[in-house]
Amino acid sequence: MERAEKRSQKRKEVVEAVVVRKEPITLVARVFNIPKRTVFEWLARYRQGGWSALAEKSRQGRPKKVTADDLKWLYDAVTMGNPLNYKLPFCLWTANTIRALLETERGLRLSKSGVCRLLGHLGLSPQRPLYKAYKQDPDKVKAYLAKTYPEAVSEAKRYGARLYFVDEASFRSDAHRGTTWGKIGETPVVRNSGGRFGFKLISAVSARGDLHFDVIEGTMNADTFIAFLQKLRHDAGCPVFIIADNAKYHHSKKVSAFLETQAGQIMMAFLPPYSPELNPDEQVWNHAKAEAGKRSIRNKQEMEAVIFATMQAIQQKIDLVRSFFRLTDTAYAMDFR
Repeated sequence: MERAEKRSQKRKEVVEAVVVRKEPITLVARVFNIPKRTVFEWLARYRQGGWSALAEKSRQGRPKKVTADDLKWLYDAVTMGNPLNYKLPFCLWTANTIRALLETERGLRLSKSGVCRLLGHLGLSPQRPLYKAYKQDPDKVKAYLAKTYPEAVSEAKRYGARLYFVDEASFRSDAHRGTTWGKIGETPVVRNSGGRFGFKLISAVSARGDLHFDVIEGTMNADTFIAFLQKLRHDAGCPVFIIADNAKYHHSKKVSAFLETQAGQIMMAFLPPYSPELNPDEQVWNHAKAEAGKRSIRNKQEMEAVIFATMQAIQQKIDLVRSFFRLTDTAYAMDFR
């Protein structure tokens, strides 16, 4: 009897380590000197019947709804890959994605809340994945803040121009905004595979809360950029001063020649290289993609409808657009309207 109690207590300690203290399953198996499969078996018993199911007397009973093999399969699927491995057009493990995959791959039909509890029992949690960051030159950033931007403001005031920050973005079905389930304490890294459906937009924001956007048909190049600048000037009803990133076509001879003909009407300066955090317009895309990421999108037409609705909703929220200029890295630009 004493031996049975010890076995029951060990099961409880193992499950407690994973479920309560959120320790990695691999580490728990090593510490308790048991196979990883055994951990999954005990987790399955706990999930089916709670702590009492871990007692020695609970060996018999009705078959488990979720087996140890199911738990191991799910744990490996989430921690060792992403939905693209299963030919799904997404990069993030969401509860709904996992729920659908469990049904198609394992024949399990669980509620969304049931999936979240199951993932929690496996020591997994929703996290923001790590995105690749570009290196920047601190001296160029300082020069921009101390010289380039103040000169842009001075020039804009001289011509009575409205100052806009401009940026382009691509919306893709395999975009990886938001959170994805993964091991607690280990930030997931998402890798793109390419080849999915999507489309491109360009937008401009001002510190007073203006947002203009347009769809870019075909390739982003000098011609599409110039067309947007002309439309922006017309819609603004006044001269405009543009601050943009260092995309190759922004610096093209065609754009430079166009700007020379627009003296006092359309002017432009550039952000330092690899410094997207200094551009308030980046927050438009962060917000739009986060909102779109919450929707179920099956094709390009549905994506276009969702993105347009999201962008129009942002456009109507002047205070939201203004808030993009109140972040630590963008506050330098919030005073000029």
